[in-house]
Amino acid sequence: MEVKLSKDILQKGIQTVQNAVSQKSGLPVLSNILFEASKDRIKLAATDLEIGIISKLANIEIQEDGAISIPAKKISDIVKELPSKEIHLSAKKNNQVVIKCDKSTFKIMGLPKDEFPKVPELSNKDALNIPQKLLKSMLNLTSFAVSKDESRYILTGILFIVTDKKLSLIATDGRRLAVINKNLPKPGGFSRKVIVPAKAVAELLRILKDEGDVEILFGENQIAFEFDETLLITRLIEGDYPNYEQVIPKSAQEKLRISKEGFYAAIKRASLFTTPDSQSIKLDVLKNKMVVSKVSQDGGESREELDCSYVGEDLAIGFNPAYLMDALKNISEGEISFEFAGADKRGVIRAEDNDYIYIVLPVRME
Repeated sequence: MEVKLSKDILQKGIQTVQNAVSQKSGLPVLSNILFEASKDRIKLAATDLEIGIISKLANIEIQEDGAISIPAKKISDIVKELPSKEIHLSAKKNNQVVIKCDKSTFKIMGLPKDEFPKVPELSNKDALNIPQKLLKSMLNLTSFAVSKDESRYILTGILFIVTDKKLSLIATDGRRLAVINKNLPKPGGFSRKVIVPAKAVAELLRILKDEGDVEILFGENQIAFEFDETLLITRLIEGDYPNYEQVIPKSAQEKLRISKEGFYAAIKRASLFTTPDSQSIKLDVLKNKMVVSKVSQDGGESREELDCSYVGEDLAIGFNPAYLMDALKNISEGEISFEFAGADKRGVIRAEDNDYIYIVLPVRME
């Protein structure tokens, strides 16, 4: 293999795939990135056997076709330090990789292609095309609610539900539930229900853009996302997701409308007085007014009044501020609806023209 390409193109390709490189495996090849050169392109691939990412780089001068896997950290560190000039990359028959740029030369040992696991390919029998920006927004509105408790494995991913005309994403950790429903720009023509692992979701959020489409391919026990010469494929979490619909209440009578930005800012300021042993803030909901407050154990205090529109009885309720901020910072609307069923009952935020529902349990006020 022998290729010439710019530093920017190579560095971008490495950055796209490198998070799929295994950090713990006893197999040395899983710490590598596979480089495959053919025609006028070079393909980079990385996998930890749970998730795989492929990036196809164009505008490459291919002098000799071939393939080799190269230690990911080593090639990344070298390329990062090189000047912004053309890089000459070649692999010898003894698996030695030579990297030349300007007056610098590096030699590192790679591994042959046949030792690298093949990244599966899915047919596009069940395929969905949606804007990248739409998927990114939906993931941002739900991913923070995914459980980090491995003992509740089913909850460590996002539930994707596809019907003919709608895509729904659902996440919960048992203390909160985030649900977003969006009509599809084009009918999918099929129905599927799958759980996508949190690591794949994090990688999608890292590399999705705000323009262009993403094609979602549904396999038997895998799902793939293809966009911008990038393919991300991951195993699905197997099992039955809890019946989330039964905990979504109908629109409550105790309801307020409030500015999202003002509410978020007040919660953030009150959270400055929280500690690991005292995580809650207090919301006093009155007619046309909300008071956001926190009294810390060392005598410090934060209190802020906000204008709002409220129908219902006066109410005092406590919440973990981080749980509220997680949702608020990703909502695009200027005003949200916040519903209450009582001082010890769940709060419900509705936004995105009621396509978004976020349910959060209250906490005891210290």
